[in-house]
Amino acid sequence: MKLFISQPMAGKTDKEILDERERVLCNVKELFPDKEIEVKVEDYKCIFGKARIWRKPIIRGMVSFIDSLVTGTKCLMYSAEIAGDEEDEEETRKNAALSPEELKAKKKKEDKAFKALLYVTVAISIVISIAAYMLLPYALASLCRKVGASEVVVTIVEAFVKLGLFMGYMILISRMKDIQRTFMYHGAEHKCINCVENGKPLTVENVLESSRFHRRCGTSFLFLVMIVSIFLHFIFVLVPSYWFRLFGRLLMVPVVSGISFEIIQWAGRTDSKFALMMSKPGMAMQKFTTKEPTADMAEVAIKAVEAVFDWRAYLKTEFNLDIPYENKENGDPSAASAQSESGDSEERTGNVPETGAAQ
Repeated sequence: MKLFISQPMAGKTDKEILDERERVLCNVKELFPDKEIEVKVEDYKCIFGKARIWRKPIIRGMVSFIDSLVTGTKCLMYSAEIAGDEEDEEETRKNAALSPEELKAKKKKEDKAFKALLYVTVAISIVISIAAYMLLPYALASLCRKVGASEVVVTIVEAFVKLGLFMGYMILISRMKDIQRTFMYHGAEHKCINCVENGKPLTVENVLESSRFHRRCGTSFLFLVMIVSIFLHFIFVLVPSYWFRLFGRLLMVPVVSGISFEIIQWAGRTDSKFALMMSKPGMAMQKFTTKEPTADMAEVAIKAVEAVFDWRAYLKTEFNLDIPYENKENGDPSAASAQSESGDSEERTGNVPETGAAQ
């Protein structure tokens, strides 16, 4: 079994790191006969760079939305590559005939092609999403004008069409066998996060007992995007031109994603009744996008978390629970971060090391 993890940079608080795990914890591959888990860790680097402007409110939501699409697509493409057949005999024979320099050049060329395909895939996904959930609902709702409906009525009908398309899509893909497996891993991811946030040691038993629903889930974010767009689109009720109204919806997409991001971040940090009420619709949608995982899937999710996050240090800091580190000889890879009394404080505080990609 293989998984891919995008590792964030150091210097964040334990809570921020755990939030980052929720966003970039990626992707489990195919279960091989030997039941072995292979871990690949990479430094997380935002595609927009480190400029402070990208961390400003609203703007960071737009950046996070696109960056998450790139990261998620990269993980899925890597997953498909690993889950597919191993190199065929002809490809193996060709590679064996190449010199180290030629093999390196070939790998570099393949990496460039992979990156190009990645960004093309993300761009197409964004265009299709905007067309399907922003422009198409308004175009369909505009047909109501033929029976004398006002722009206010058209906007209300647009809201129902938009929600119907979104929920219908989620329900349909949740019935696909391959997608169901992906959603089971999605559930395992949520269970790991909930397990640690509720002060429980990260074991298979505790993970399986934890909830598969989480307030900071991407599903909740997408649902919020739908809701926020519905309210903001009422701004265009008084705009006289049909094409201006349509183009205005297109221009509002970054603003909608930015506002939605701020709302879900706020809802994830507070336990107020209003925040819980705001989170319920998105969490209800997670009934379709998460499924109960198997023990194997929970184990993979645990390995993913342990590769980039010191959950023992987190439990020590937040819940005063002292969970001993297992010996490396016992087969626990996370034991490499176990510290002596004079050890590196970075590991003990739960901060993720900035370097060290591993496979």
